[in-house]
Amino acid sequence: MHDAIATAAAIRSGEVSAREVVTDAIARIEEHDGVLNAVVAERFEQALAEVNAGLPAGPLHGVPTLVKDLGMQVAGLPLTRGSRLWADAVSTEDSALVQRYRRAGMVVLGVTNSPELGKNASTEPLLHGPTRNPWATTHSPGGSSGGAAAAVSAGLVPVAHGNDGGGSIRIPASACGLFGLKPSRGRVTTYPVAGTLAAPLSANHALTRSVRDSALLLDLSSGPLHGDALAAPTPSSPFVAQAAHAPLRLRIGLLTRRADGGVVSPEVVDAVRTTAALCEDLGHVVEEVEPAYDAELLMSGFGTLMGVSLLADVEHRLAELGRDLRDDDLEPFTRMIHDHYRATMTPVDVYDALAAVQTVGWQVGTMFDRFDLLLTPTLPLPVPELGVLDTTDPAVMWQRGGDYSSFTAVANATGMPAMSLPCGLDAAGLPLGAHFVGDLGAEGTLLALATQVEAARPWPLLAPAYR
Repeated sequence: MHDAIATAAAIRSGEVSAREVVTDAIARIEEHDGVLNAVVAERFEQALAEVNAGLPAGPLHGVPTLVKDLGMQVAGLPLTRGSRLWADAVSTEDSALVQRYRRAGMVVLGVTNSPELGKNASTEPLLHGPTRNPWATTHSPGGSSGGAAAAVSAGLVPVAHGNDGGGSIRIPASACGLFGLKPSRGRVTTYPVAGTLAAPLSANHALTRSVRDSALLLDLSSGPLHGDALAAPTPSSPFVAQAAHAPLRLRIGLLTRRADGGVVSPEVVDAVRTTAALCEDLGHVVEEVEPAYDAELLMSGFGTLMGVSLLADVEHRLAELGRDLRDDDLEPFTRMIHDHYRATMTPVDVYDALAAVQTVGWQVGTMFDRFDLLLTPTLPLPVPELGVLDTTDPAVMWQRGGDYSSFTAVANATGMPAMSLPCGLDAAGLPLGAHFVGDLGAEGTLLALATQVEAARPWPLLAPAYR
């Protein structure tokens, strides 16, 4: 099973046709997705018609992909956001990112499962049912881009779109043994989703099986539209070129303790220390450090911005439908968040949340006076079984939900780029991820290091049962 770049090369050489590649991907989805439940809506006939009509001669001509059912639109396909409140919503236009994928020659086959409004580190919405991890179908694929991760890990498509508002690309990448990069704030436009507040926390990109695919996709999809409120620093050269060159000797700060003082599994720490040792073998300097930011301030500000965004989404949807909220519209955990912020939120709270997130950004920024990158676990705990993060039980979610984003959310608050790459297996044989954070605009450095690590410690392209 090839990555996206090799697939496109095989099509260009005539070894295989674009129609054969797309037909094979459709067949794999039809064969395996009954168990995985990664794809919640498809457009197979339209995709084949697009191939027959002739695709753009872009660098990923003929490569099939999937788009997450949250935060991105594919014209004519459902945009349910994993929620019964949006069960009949349909996208009327392609998002700018989807347009860029199409211009590169990619073929969109459908949309992937997401937890309700992305508010879970596991993908188990009541609307569509749980997505299963290809490494062990009793376990979670992570969230909120869990459908995308399961699809790529099982070889349904070479790459799939994801987005990340608190770890939602990196958490499923870790859980499914993939490479997952969250770009810098403003790197990829969100048009036409204009969402305020939570938008500075969230970033769009992809789940991939190779670093080079991630680099190329970032080149193809990045760059602001005229009028975008946020824009990342312009890269000095294409990300593909930066990824292909060994980085200079990097100073890496190793953090294995959670800033909130929560539990980190010893096997997770061991796997990340192994990655740190590998970085030293590659010529980089690694120094163990303590977190330099206020975790309570982070989660207070972060939670408020996400909560107010959720409240706005729900209230706008109800206005569109012309009715009040019903008992079965939202999952209990989502309903709890909605009701809490509807009853308590004030303009001062929103102001304070924005200020808190900026303060945390400055606190984390002091660490980049000493280091080029920071290294942590992606997840503090092994991949959970399905049902551990149960949105029908708000008390359970309140107790457990924050654990799984305890290392990843800070990069969303700061807007800094971050990546998860495979670093080993837990006792049950499921993947573990190493998490690197760079200063704003440092995607090239992250990709270059990831290429080094990938070459020194190759990881399997597919979950064992799908190779």
